[in-house]
Formats: sequence, C-alpha cells, structure tokens
Amino acid sequence: MQPATGSHQYTARMELLSSNTTNTEDQIHHLLLILTHIKQFNNHVEDVLEEASLKNRENVEELVFALIPLIQDLIRTFCEKINRTTETLKPTLHLLNRIQDTFQDLSSVNEPIKYICEVSQILKNAAKDLDQAKEKLNLTTRNKDTVREDENSNLTDKLTSDETEGPINNKEVTRTTESPELKVNLSENKESLLNAQMGETDNTVISDTNDQCYKTDSEEETNQTLEQMERNNNTSLDEEQTYRVDEHMARNQELNDKTDYLQEYRGKKEKLMDISATEITLNETTVNISPEYLADSGNWTYKEYTVEVEGEDEEQLACFIKAPSFVLQSLKCRFIDEISSLVVSDGEELVSSVLNISSQEADLKIPFPISISIPFNSHYRGSYKDVMVKTIDEKLQASYLTPNSLDGYHGNHKGSFSEIKVYKLGTFSVISCLKKENFTVPRKGLSLKLSVDSRISLTYPPGCLSSSVIVQFKVQPIDTSLISLLKVKHDIYHPLVSSSPLIHMKQPSTQVFHKPVTVFLPCPPNPEKKKGGDDSDKRASSAAASKATGNHQIRAVSASVRKHGDNPSEFLKLLALKEDQWIVLDDIVVKNVQNGIVSFEMSEHLQSFIIVRLSSAMDAPHLIKFIHSLEFAIHSTMVNVVLYKRKDNFHNIIVELVPSKELNWEISALTETGYTGPPEPTEAIALQEGDQIHFQFCGNISASDGTESNETYRLTFHSQKMHRISFDLSVVDEFGNYSSPHYKGTVAFYRVSKEDIVTSYKTGQSTDSSLRQRSPVCKLPITLPKVEKYISRPSSTKLKTRDPGDLLWDSVLKWLARELSEDDASELFLSLPIQRSTVQLVRLKNPDNLAAQVYELLSLWKKRLPTSTDKFQLLARHLNKIGRSDLVEQMKLKWESKISLTANR
Repeated sequence: MQPATGSHQYTARMELLSSNTTNTEDQIHHLLLILTHIKQFNNHVEDVLEEASLKNRENVEELVFALIPLIQDLIRTFCEKINRTTETLKPTLHLLNRIQDTFQDLSSVNEPIKYICEVSQILKNAAKDLDQAKEKLNLTTRNKDTVREDENSNLTDKLTSDETEGPINNKEVTRTTESPELKVNLSENKESLLNAQMGETDNTVISDTNDQCYKTDSEEETNQTLEQMERNNNTSLDEEQTYRVDEHMARNQELNDKTDYLQEYRGKKEKLMDISATEITLNETTVNISPEYLADSGNWTYKEYTVEVEGEDEEQLACFIKAPSFVLQSLKCRFIDEISSLVVSDGEELVSSVLNISSQEADLKIPFPISISIPFNSHYRGSYKDVMVKTIDEKLQASYLTPNSLDGYHGNHKGSFSEIKVYKLGTFSVISCLKKENFTVPRKGLSLKLSVDSRISLTYPPGCLSSSVIVQFKVQPIDTSLISLLKVKHDIYHPLVSSSPLIHMKQPSTQVFHKPVTVFLPCPPNPEKKKGGDDSDKRASSAAASKATGNHQIRAVSASVRKHGDNPSEFLKLLALKEDQWIVLDDIVVKNVQNGIVSFEMSEHLQSFIIVRLSSAMDAPHLIKFIHSLEFAIHSTMVNVVLYKRKDNFHNIIVELVPSKELNWEISALTETGYTGPPEPTEAIALQEGDQIHFQFCGNISASDGTESNETYRLTFHSQKMHRISFDLSVVDEFGNYSSPHYKGTVAFYRVSKEDIVTSYKTGQSTDSSLRQRSPVCKLPITLPKVEKYISRPSSTKLKTRDPGDLLWDSVLKWLARELSEDDASELFLSLPIQRSTVQLVRLKNPDNLAAQVYELLSLWKKRLPTSTDKFQLLARHLNKIGRSDLVEQMKLKWESKISLTANR
C-alpha cells in the first residue's frame, strides 16, 4: 500500500483531531460531574463528623461506601484517557526518533524530544498507579459487606456493655469512616497531580531552543508519599476487620493512635493543598506549575504595566500580564532598548521595545504558564512576513514563540498586541521576519505550492526521496528598484534585467535526490523586449494558456510561447548557495515556461537559489559579486541623519535617523512641530538592522541629553522604529570664535556594525575606544548666535554714550529710510562707501523690511565717519547724486525744526 499524500494526511489528521476533541469534551464533562458528586459527599461527611453520634453512624457508612463507585468511575475514566493519550504518543515518539536520526545537525530539537518522551513515561506511570489503586478499591468493595457486619456486631456489643462511653463511640465512628475518607483524598491528590501534568503537556510551547521545555523533579517524591498513605490506609482496613470488642483496652489505645494519625494526615493534606506549585526543572531552570492551574486560570486577571521613558512626559505602555493577583503585584517590567542590536538576527526587524520581566521576590511561586501581551507597531506587513516573539538569555541564545496577534483595544489602549504563554520570565521582543512554510514530502512524491506566492511551486516525483522528509521554505522578494540601484552604481551590472525571488530551503543534508525536482519560479520578462508574432498567434497562445490547470499543461503551452516570445539574446542563470558558498550552476538549463514563469530541474539540495535574467552574457565572477551586493542591499536601508534646532530656542536640537524614502515627510513633520535647519540632512548612509550610529560633538559647542555627560552618543537603527535624541547645546569657550558672529562646532558621525557590537558584548570591550581608528561617515556643522552681554554698572560710573545730536540723527535717518524706494536704496548703497558683504548681511537679517535695512546701513555708515566730518552735507551730496534732491530740501527742514525744538528745551 502506498503512503497517503501530504494533503490526505493533513485531512485525516484534522478529522481525527476533530473526533478526539469531541471525545475529550465529553470526557471532561463526565469528569466534572464525578468530581462534583465527590465534593458533595465530602461536605456531607464533614457535616456528619462534626456532630458524630449513634444516630448518624449509618449515614456516615452509606456516604463513605457510596464514594467508592465514584472513585472507581473516576479512575476508569482517567485510565481510558491516559491509555488513549499514550497510544497516540507512540507514533509521535517514533517520528521524533526518526527526526533525531535524520536532522542530526539540528541540536536544538534534542531537549524538546527528550521532554516529550518524559511526558509519555509520566503518563504510563500514572496509568499504572491508577490501575493499582483500582485493584485496591475493588478489594475494598468485595469486603464491604463483611466489614459492615463485623462493625455492626462489634458496635452493638460495645454499646450494650459500655453505654456511657461517649468519647469511645465517637472515636469508633471516626475510625470507621477514616479509611474510605483517606481513599477519597488520596484519589483526589493523584487527580490533582495528573491534572498538573496534563496541563503542562497541553500548554507547552516547543521553541527553537530549550527554554520552553521542562521535566518533573518532585514527581517520584510525591508518588512515594501517596503510596505510603495507601499502605497505611490498607493497614487500617485490615485492623478494622480483625477488631474484637472483648479487647476493649487494646482497642481504646489503638483508637487513640488512629485518631492522632488522622489528625496528622489531615495536617499533611492541608499542607499539600497549600503548596502553590509543583517544581519542575530543566537546564538548571526551576519553574512552578500549579496543580489548580486548569481550574483557576479562568479567574486570573490582566494587569497593565507602564514604564517611564526618558524625554517623555507620559509613561509608555510596556505590556499586559494575565496571572493571579499575588503574582501580578510582585512582577516588574523595564525597557532595555540599549541591547536591541543583540536581539535581531539576519532578516529580522524589531517592531517593539525590548522588554524585561522579572520578579521582585526571589522565592515567588508562579503558576506557569502565564499570558503576556506585548504591544508592537509593524509598518510593513505582507504575505512574505510573519510576526514572532523572540526571547534571549545572557548568552544570546534565542528562542521563538508563535503569538496570537490581536488588533484593536486591549484595556484602554488601541493598537496591535502579540499574546504569548510563557513558562519562564526573561527578555522578550516582537520581531518581523520571513514566513516559514513546512512541507512533509513522502516517498510517493508531492507537488506543492507556497502560500506566500502561488507562482512558486516544486514537484517531487515518486521515488525522489528514500524516506519522508520535512522541507522548510522561506521566500525573500526582490524589489526591482534594488536591481536598478545596483545597475546605477556599478556599470558591470548593466546586463541585468530582472530576478526571481530569493528562495531559502532547508531539509536534511543526508537525503539525496534519486530523481530531479522540478522548480517553477516567477522571473519578470524584459519590459523593453518586443514580442513577435501576429495577433492570431498571440490569441492562440492565450487560449492555450487559459486551459492549463497543472504543471504538465504549463510545459505543453511553453512551446508556443517560446516560439514567438523568446529573445535568443537573453540568458537565464541559476545562482545557488551550497556549503555557504555562492556558485553559478551553468550546467542546469533554465527554461521559459510562460510569460514571467521559468523552471529548472534540481538534482541536489540547495541552501538558497535565485534566477537572474540577463540581456547579454555576464561572467561568473561578476554574477557572484552581484549576488553578494544584492544580499547586502536586501538587508540594508538608505538612511539620512537629520540635525534640526527649535525656531524659538537654538540651544535645543534633535538628532534623528530617517530612512531616505521618508525624508521629505519627516522634514515637513519637524517643521510643523517647530524645528528647522540649517544644517541640511546628510547624504544617504547604508545601514542594516541593528547597526548603530555613534557621534561626537567637537569644536566650541558641547551637548547634553539630560543624563550623565558623555563624550559619545549613539542611535540604534531599526527600520520600523523611530530613532531620535534631544540635546541641549552649550558653548565651551564664550571668548572663542572672536572673529565670527557665531560660536562654531561640528558633529562627527561613525557607523558601527551589528557584528562589531556583538563582538564587543562578548569580549566586554567598549566600541567607543575604537572610534578614533575609524573614519566618520559624515559630519554636520552647528552654530550658536553670540548674544551681547549687558554689564550692570553703578549709577556713578555709568557712561553717557549718546548725546542729543545722536537722537536727532536717529530721527532723521528713520524718516529717510521710510522715504526711499527699493531702487533708490540700491543706488544709495552703491554710492555710499559700504562693502557689498555688509549690505548682503543686513538684507539677510531683515529680508522683508526695506526701511530697517536702509536705517541699519545708514547708521553703520554714520558711525564709521570721523567726528569732525559734516555728515549732513555728505549725505545731501549722495542724495543729489542719485537724483533725490527733493529729499535733501525736506531733510533740511526737519533738521532745522528738530534743532529749534532742542534749543527751546
């Protein structure tokens, strides 16, 4: 019999899962009914024991012995559930062992597989223990009638002979009911432990590393305690059956001992029930899973955690955590964005803050798993991208959790949230990465299409693989603008026309292809190519293509398309990554199948591959250089550094990293919020996710960001997050730059790659020490205006700087400035001995006020003249020179009138 295909297997599994889900719901409902009845019986027994007397002795016996069938039903239901679960896990364990044998290089799955095997063993042991308990209960049921007859006879004889011994009768009733109650409590304790283990199994998230996998430490100790209780309980049953009334003194002592034992057991029971969690350890990490998790998790509440951020007026939302209230009160959250460069890997983009969650109490028992909802903001979403939650430890070992992404309101906050269940506190962040697609390829073969792009398909023929394998795909789309940019920068890439997406493929390296695999990829045609053929041929090709429904039909149509549409001067080349080295596979023929679809046959496993379309021949070394440049361009973003200052306070500036494609929009936004240049933004810089820009202030200007004084500041680049720091500028030497109207400084920017940051973190060395050996990628000038200082003097030492004549001249010059037109002013400035640079500077200071410009220039001209010069006659001569003798007459009248007013005073 041939194995079922992947789609048939998936359908069968979904049907089995649906039926199992229905059965599980029925069994859970049945278990809840049984437990409800047991709880009611326990309450009745406790009420009767509080008023133990002769009249309710029979009620006690009926209640206690009625519990035995319920316990038997409970054990039988649990055994059926556990046995069914164990049988289901058998093929899973077989497949996991095959995965270990096949994927020998994937060491990260060893711990999860080991954990699943331990869970299976725990279930087997639990089923065995329940079977033993069931046999003991059956034995108790068979001896029930004998026990009742012996006890009734003994109690009757005793009551006849010693009617006044009330305390002894009470002890008899207590002792008679003790053993069944112990049985019930023992079964309930086993049930709680089993629920804890099943809850752990159902809620465990298996990640890329060992952080989410745990094994039980205290299980054996707990089982030994319960088995000891069972042995003591069985001993008490045997003693009850062999009890004799005529041995009154010995029996009275025995009753006292049993009563003490019952009190001691009840104390142990309360102590066990007060334990908030069962400790489970893996990889030297202890976690706690509450036995009451499944029953009480519905009553947990969400708590909102906020964090204060420097430079922000309001606290920023950190996360929501769902847990018991005593846990929520002990947890604390903080942002550690300074290590964001260490969080992201190749092809990943950070879309949230880096969040650290820890406990304020070292011995806090947390009933894992708890739910954490982390806010994030992803600007670019599409079918190729996926959102994951990433955790890292101090050794930078990462694990990934698949979240439930929520859009909308969470509490009073609206946005996007990633909700996960965790078994360990630590450092969390939300990242955007390429979507992974996994397929199981059987020996029978498989034809598959990727969901991210249905144009990408692979056909594994029957007998291609010797055994079933799991294949993983990731698709990196290539923007045509990247190729155009590379062609502009490098002339050797001019023959490039287009390329297919970059396909990343992962499968067992030990599996060889016995038959070639056919791969179909989209590769856009040359837009400048002229398609040949008349209209009838084109219609025939189109009609044939519309009838094609499978891969074989596509090959049949390709002949007619190639006949009229192919350009014999075009070349299709396959580039592949093998053993971490890019090579050009010239021996593999790439064919045009349809307009924009190409295919080739793959005879061996390739880590990554891409097809490029060329308009002319291109040698292999240049193609290899191109793919390296393309990989760098895919993970790089062109960024500009913006340094703007506030219009109302030049001492306050912001430094920001802005993607080049968003530069115009960001400058407009900054202008609206009150920021302006100069300086202008820097030239574009290529940065990758996690790279940092370090910068220093040099010259006569220093800066502070409100924290401790630093010589070097840094901005970490993440393509989907804002990167901005606000500074307050100050002057280093107020007497410096004496020949300039401004204080001057420079900001030097250096690029530090993510690899250098990781190396610095592991070695413990600072990256700032190596900046002197680096060359800055850009520099920006900064200036601060000089402010004339006002010196306060005593009244006796104050100098009179202006006389009445100066006030008279100010009045006349202001009047003259208002009377001159723009052309008159230009001619007057050319006539007066005023430097052109001075005229330009004054015009820049007052670009929209001509009168102010004329007044300031005339005042400068007057101040530079010697004191003995007749300024009035000299100014009148220049006015006559430009043809404004009328103003000279009016100026004389004003001058004489002002003098006469001054004399009268």
